[in-house]
Amino acid sequence: MIDTDRAPSLSAIQARQREIAIEHVLFHLVRHVEARNPGLIAEIEASLDHLGDPAKDGTADNEAVREIARKLLVSARS
Repeated sequence: MIDTDRAPSLSAIQARQREIAIEHVLFHLVRHVEARNPGLIAEIEASLDHLGDPAKDGTADNEAVREIARKLLVSARS
């Protein structure tokens, strides 16, 4: 069960904010490059088998990371 009464730590807040900012910048960068050099998204998709979750604490989920990347690439195609 998630404790919704506890405020997230400052580091968790900053990590979330960085993730949002990086996703936004990379999304627009991929769309920009794909528009000028078609094939970038396909090349990235072909590389997803090498993408993984490096967590060493038992929470690693390579497929979840790949699915997030797939969704980002589908959005970039639109």
